[in-house]
Amino acid sequence: MARGCAIELAKRGHPLYLSGRDDEELRRLALDLSVRYGVTVHHGEFDIEEIDSHADALKQVIETCGGLYGVVFAIGYLGDHLKAREEWREANAIIVRNFTGAVSVLGLAANHLEKQADGFIIGVTSVAADRGRQSNYPYGAPKAGLSAWLAGLRNRLAPTGVRVIEIKPGYVDTAMTYGLPGLFLVADPNDVGRDIVRALDKSRDVLYLPGFWRLIMLIIRSVPEPIFKKMKL
Repeated sequence: MARGCAIELAKRGHPLYLSGRDDEELRRLALDLSVRYGVTVHHGEFDIEEIDSHADALKQVIETCGGLYGVVFAIGYLGDHLKAREEWREANAIIVRNFTGAVSVLGLAANHLEKQADGFIIGVTSVAADRGRQSNYPYGAPKAGLSAWLAGLRNRLAPTGVRVIEIKPGYVDTAMTYGLPGLFLVADPNDVGRDIVRALDKSRDVLYLPGFWRLIMLIIRSVPEPIFKKMKL
């Protein structure tokens, strides 16, 4: 998804700074985008779990690019939900990568954008945030927390002109979902990434991708709790 976002932004002529754990992969993507679309693309290593490094990482982005106009946050970790039931280490890794780390780095970015009264934050959560289900609640819970946090941030920043957009994807064909049983209606990550960027052209604050997931999750949320407790989802 992040790659699809980067491609769409590069097509639009935006300079980019790519951040992630795999510096070699970032280097290859940065070179490809800069050659293919004629834009400036920087890159640097970033670890969502190294929270104490986030302030310096954001400072590096701002100094390298000469400013900051927007952030696309597309980090997620599904984890092992069965292991997370028994081991706090796994449960905590899921929470930190999907919620705590996101709040840290996006909070820093929000403070910067608020001062300049312009820009955007796009946060990728998940349809799993809409209702806790036995199959993935260790993952869905921190995504739900991030969803609520983004809503509050949107409320705070609205008067400044800074946009906060939440993206709720369904199943996407990424390394995170590879090999999982029971997947259906799986979307292409490049298509989702393109549509994430196109959300900037729309007025909606929350966007389900692909769009049919809005109806699917509406149905799931509407199931009465006495019935829902008997379902295996």
